[in-house]
Amino acid sequence: MKRQFQKINRKASMFMEPFWAIIIMVLLWQAVVWTGAIPAYSLPSPAAVAQGLWELTSSGRLFKSVVASLFRVTWGYYLAALTAIPLGLVMGTIPVVRRTLNPLIQFLRPISPLAWIPLALIWFGIGDPPAIFLIFLSCFFPMTLFTMSGVASIRPTFIRVAENFGLSRREKYLRIILPAALPEIVTGLRVTLGTAWLVIVAAEMIAVKSGLGFLILDARNSLRMDYVVAGMVVIGLIGLLLDLLMQRMERLPAVIWKRLER
Repeated sequence: MKRQFQKINRKASMFMEPFWAIIIMVLLWQAVVWTGAIPAYSLPSPAAVAQGLWELTSSGRLFKSVVASLFRVTWGYYLAALTAIPLGLVMGTIPVVRRTLNPLIQFLRPISPLAWIPLALIWFGIGDPPAIFLIFLSCFFPMTLFTMSGVASIRPTFIRVAENFGLSRREKYLRIILPAALPEIVTGLRVTLGTAWLVIVAAEMIAVKSGLGFLILDARNSLRMDYVVAGMVVIGLIGLLLDLLMQRMERLPAVIWKRLER
């Protein structure tokens, strides 16, 4: 009985561990508001933010903003994955393609996606396309490099064995190269998903008139700082949920095998 109690207590403690930092942050936040170190009009209290969050939720505005942001992130993210992963596989396996395209990718990669906003607005106008384009750019180059790195980490023995068995190029990609590079690819997908969520908020403040980014900008213009912080909280929560989803993907047997091998 004592051992069972200790086991339950240990599980409860592990469950609560991730929440302690959040609890401490909220308490510090409330303390700063109480002391008046920061004016109340520029930093609303946790209770005021909770009230603002309830108002946004009950009016349906929050739901519409979240759906709009997720729609743009999904399209840009999937378009990047559908193009970057095949390109990374080709660059990783064909040296002439890698030598030709890698310098161009390394030149474009450091340019912030936000620097493309003026061009995106000229090319696509106001609306979803420029935001989706910026998400695509923020994801495309890291996904390509992660995939290429995954291919580079494949043991040459695997390739030689595939050649000895007479596998076609298509079979070699599907049965050897892609499964072997999958751990790196999934890591790239996780990293770029977080980047996409960062970029969409900034893009929505300039290129569109809906979404969480626009909600925050509009609330700032209306001096509703409780709405501003509420929007920030929602962005953080969704980002956390997306990262947890990708962590579950990283624990799939087809992905975790390389980590266990080490």
